[in-house]
Amino acid sequence: MAFPTDRKYSSDHEWIAEDGTVGITDFAADALGDVVYVDLPEVGSEVTAGETCGEIESTKSVSDLISPVTGTVEEVNDDVVDAPETVNSDPFGAGWLFKVNVEEEGELLDAAGYEELTAGGGQ
Repeated sequence: MAFPTDRKYSSDHEWIAEDGTVGITDFAADALGDVVYVDLPEVGSEVTAGETCGEIESTKSVSDLISPVTGTVEEVNDDVVDAPETVNSDPFGAGWLFKVNVEEEGELLDAAGYEELTAGGGQ
């Protein structure tokens, strides 16, 4: 699996782009199965790197959404709330989840580091 090199990745399988856009990786989307519901943080709320900020529910399970950064939520992707399957079909594009005004990054990996993390099946 090749991961976009224009963003950073958490060991919890979220990605963050330079502009503060956050999503989950295709590795995570594949592991979850068919996503049927997303619960995203509210605009204006504070998120903290490494802490739960929402949930993603699939036909298999419910998983916590872990913020890769600390900051204030500036925007949420209402299209994903209305059509959560977009997380599966386009996790690095239209399936983005929310945007953050980043104050501090958590422990993040580059694409090569994340690829190495997931090469053995991930965590």
